[in-house]
Amino acid sequence: VLISASAVGYYGDRGDEVLTEESTSGKGFLAEVCITWENEARLARVSRLVQPRFGVVLGHGGGALEKILPVFKAGFGGRLGEGKQWVSWIHLDDAVGILRYLVKKPLSGTFNAVAPAPVTNQTLTEELGKALHRPTVFAVPEFALKLALGEMAEQTLRSSQRASAEKILQAGYPFHYPTLDTAIEAVIES
Repeated sequence: VLISASAVGYYGDRGDEVLTEESTSGKGFLAEVCITWENEARLARVSRLVQPRFGVVLGHGGGALEKILPVFKAGFGGRLGEGKQWVSWIHLDDAVGILRYLVKKPLSGTFNAVAPAPVTNQTLTEELGKALHRPTVFAVPEFALKLALGEMAEQTLRSSQRASAEKILQAGYPFHYPTLDTAIEAVIES
């Protein structure tokens, strides 16, 4: 069995489109990296290949939240750009849980490893502010993202992927953190 992890960045920037494992690949640097990575894994001579595509992982002690929590705790958290871009996320416990599940079950193919409820960046911002009891009135303009992070990082943060978890749900995986509020609460309490 080979498990070769990839990312929902495979789909590129797709706006409001709901993305399933059958959706076409996107364009851009991250999409090209994911496409190349997945194609290389398909060359392996294994009896079973599983390719999870992970969303933004939320967990204590690392991941996406580690860098932004201090900003939010200081009361300076805000949406990125207009905040309309979709964020397909997953709690770290479910990310690991899905990997364990895929090893144990006789499943093959590609699976979006994302929570069942993707949110917009605006909603993510509001939920973080609510959980931390901090305002989220600021917005980080696109030019500031480019200046601070560089064009590639800025494009990645502005990309919109609304990935569906339907296939992993149909395969029987029981999410521990299916909603953003419970995931954020668990991360903050850790």
